[in-house]
Amino acid sequence: MSDGAVLHVRGRVLVGPEDVRDELWVVDGRVSFTRPPSAGDVRTVTGWVLPGLVDAHCHVGLDAHGAVDAETSEKQALTDRDAGTLLIRDAGSAADTRWIDEREDLPRIIRAGRHIARTRRYIRNYAHEIEPGDLAAYVRAEARRGDGWVKLVGDWIDRERGDLTACWPGDALAEAIAAAHEEGARVTAHCFAAESLPDLLAAGIDCVEHATGLTEELIPVFARRGVAIVPTLVNIATFPALAAGGEGKFPAWAAHMRRLHERRYDTVGAAHDAGIPVFVGTDAGGSLAHGLVADEVAELVKAGLSPAEALSAASWGAREWLGRPGLAEGAPADFVVYAEDPRADVRVLADPRLVVLRGRPVG
Repeated sequence: MSDGAVLHVRGRVLVGPEDVRDELWVVDGRVSFTRPPSAGDVRTVTGWVLPGLVDAHCHVGLDAHGAVDAETSEKQALTDRDAGTLLIRDAGSAADTRWIDEREDLPRIIRAGRHIARTRRYIRNYAHEIEPGDLAAYVRAEARRGDGWVKLVGDWIDRERGDLTACWPGDALAEAIAAAHEEGARVTAHCFAAESLPDLLAAGIDCVEHATGLTEELIPVFARRGVAIVPTLVNIATFPALAAGGEGKFPAWAAHMRRLHERRYDTVGAAHDAGIPVFVGTDAGGSLAHGLVADEVAELVKAGLSPAEALSAASWGAREWLGRPGLAEGAPADFVVYAEDPRADVRVLADPRLVVLRGRPVG
């Protein structure tokens, strides 16, 4: 599409769950629902349109061993983009990916800075590994470095106990989360088990990643306080293989991981039924491939969300939660076109007809 050309999309434009339009126009990289007065060079496409998809737990610049180079980071971002993911909440990365912001052809990224973990209690080369007395200072620094989020590692395997245990005492969490909030940042935490959740809730946590340890007692508290979860079910699917690999050394941990996996759909379904905000995240960039947003949406449907609710968790609702616009008049034109209605079958998301980023078709 040449500079100055106008893109015209006809069909069903899913502006929101209850707001469906017949067409939209892209003029100067912006969305308009009114035909421009001088639309000379027009390209018209047809289909079902969604706002650019959101992966709210994705690690650009990271692989299983730590930070990666710019070329690899670019490939990761392009893979996400071509899958329709145009907004990423990067939930922790050891790499500096600020250069991506200068690229018009790469997704927009909301960064949570680098993971903050307890010493020797997380994946090597991923995190700042510190002790509780330093937590607030590191949180404040990462709040200033990120884009409104900070990422804690809330629990991890304790090799002495041979199972998942909480990483931080309650008083350190309270001081640290208060520091983040003073800096205008929200805090999220990696949590598999239940043990770490009460102290995080008491400290004012804003979101929990994975959240496989949610219990009947904790779910109503999450709901009352509006604490969101990003279940990363495509990642939780790896738990049996992880358990098998560690069973010889840590049998209690392996059994625990299997239990969390077995009840994963029930856990997410109960959280959603209670009113806990649920959003799509793939955990791409560690051991998982990028571009899995369609798979995660399908997993949420398996967990009991309706197709419209699962779509919202990856588009309208997720964008609102992250403070980014969807398909609004004058908003940046970031959207995906599909040949069929994703509300009828979310598997349609795996096959975008057209991806438009900053008003330009890409891919």
